Amino acid sequence: MLEVEDGGRGLPSEALRQAGQPFFTTKPEGLGLGLSISGAIADQHGGELRLSNLATGGALAQLRLPLAAVTLTTSKQV
Repeated sequence: MLEVEDGGRGLPSEALRQAGQPFFTTKPEGLGLGLSISGAIADQHGGELRLSNLATGGALAQLRLPLAAVTLTTSKQV
């Protein structure tokens, strides 16, 4: 899991509820696609992107992805 947090005010409840929906943005020049695309990529790989507010203030983004099975191969020298 990858976690990123900030020390700001956090997200207003309405923004937290709508974050990740296509074309929702709080930025005047934003397109509102970043979190939507990031969440879709996480979903495609069996993971998830979560946003929440910290009890101490600030926002928290969590990206969870499943571990992949790793197959190790050895090469034989002849």
